[in-house]
Amino acid sequence: MAAVRSVQKLYGIGLHSIRQNTALKATTLLQQRAFRVCRALRQQPFDSSAEKPQFPGASAEFIDHLEFIQPNVISGIPVYRVMDRQGQIINPSEDPQLSKETVLNFYQKMTLLNTMDRILYESQRQGRISFYMTNYGEEGTHIGSAAALDPSDLVFGQYREAGVLMYRGFPLDLFMAQCYANADDLGKGRQMPVHYGSKDLNFVTISSPLATQIPQAAGAAYAVKRENANRVVICYFGEGAASEGDAHAGFNFSATLECPLIFFCRNNGYAISTPTNEQYRGDGIAARGPGYGLMSIRVDGNDVFAVYNATKEARRRAVAENQPFLIEAMTYRIGHHSTSDDSSAYRSVDEVNYWDKQDHPISRLRHYMTARDWWGEDEERAWRKQSRKLVMEAFERAERRLKPHPDLMFTDVYDEMTPQIAKQKDAMWRHIQQYKEHYPLDLYEK
Repeated sequence: MAAVRSVQKLYGIGLHSIRQNTALKATTLLQQRAFRVCRALRQQPFDSSAEKPQFPGASAEFIDHLEFIQPNVISGIPVYRVMDRQGQIINPSEDPQLSKETVLNFYQKMTLLNTMDRILYESQRQGRISFYMTNYGEEGTHIGSAAALDPSDLVFGQYREAGVLMYRGFPLDLFMAQCYANADDLGKGRQMPVHYGSKDLNFVTISSPLATQIPQAAGAAYAVKRENANRVVICYFGEGAASEGDAHAGFNFSATLECPLIFFCRNNGYAISTPTNEQYRGDGIAARGPGYGLMSIRVDGNDVFAVYNATKEARRRAVAENQPFLIEAMTYRIGHHSTSDDSSAYRSVDEVNYWDKQDHPISRLRHYMTARDWWGEDEERAWRKQSRKLVMEAFERAERRLKPHPDLMFTDVYDEMTPQIAKQKDAMWRHIQQYKEHYPLDLYEK
């Protein structure tokens, strides 16, 4: 009997230990689940007796009547602005109080970009370059956001952010070299025009496919987070690109991984020829942010100060809190989508003229400066003349430069050239030698 009691005692001890261990594992599992889903501070204590939802996928309440959520449940996300259309500060507490030197730099960069656009657009029309895209009407989104960033912050652009790169110090000669694909081009002539990039200025080279930069930016921001660096990643895209599946992936990954990332959407009214009312039925792009867990704001993209304030605050909080932000900048694309587009086929001249004459970011900032006696007609004429001279000089230098050496088509893919690529290179040169009358090698670097 003593032996039996000893066995029973050991069994009881073992059973108690198993129960304790099972309870501990269950508690740990619940804690881990709470941490994974919403972090411990945001997770409600688990109480199975409470008459409210305990589903781990959302925070909600039960209701006892059938009701579908209406898409227009609110009247619309408001648009934050600092200046009215006459350049007057609406709320003095929102004035960023930028120095005269800074504001003049804003204006000169915006107008220099405008001048470069006009000259390169005409260059394409004359057959000097193959393709171009202007930034007319969206200059405020570029300069306002770029000024609020740190030079170390990583930029992923789409193809209409030349002003961001210009503000960071990218010289006119390199803009021209890229569009002319000459020997000075950092991309060695292997990209379409306006596909800029600069490693030194932390500007990732632009690629043509829409929205591919959005998940790439999320991955880069996660890497920045792991480095614990005082940096953010900013990702620019248009409202049309937000319709791509890549946008969903980027928004969701950045929120769940809690990345220091600013999504900057330029909502300019048209995805090439498709107006916004044919792209989506919801309240723009900012309305999507809360659904993904993104802090979101809608700003007047034609107000450079509003863009600056929103981007600056988003950057500060993204770094401090390790979370992504979504900025929807409402603006208007005054120019054609590209030199391959004729926008008169899908919008009226009166519509374009309204935005060009009545609500342009450059004229709004000029009103602001004029009211403070920082700028006048004499300064305007002198700067326009000087800026055109700067662009034309760079233009002429770019046209005189030779094209990159043809061998550069086969470099920069592998550390050492593979046999297959070497075979392709040899085949190319045999072809050129056989038909050399069709290949003006004197236009290429030796």
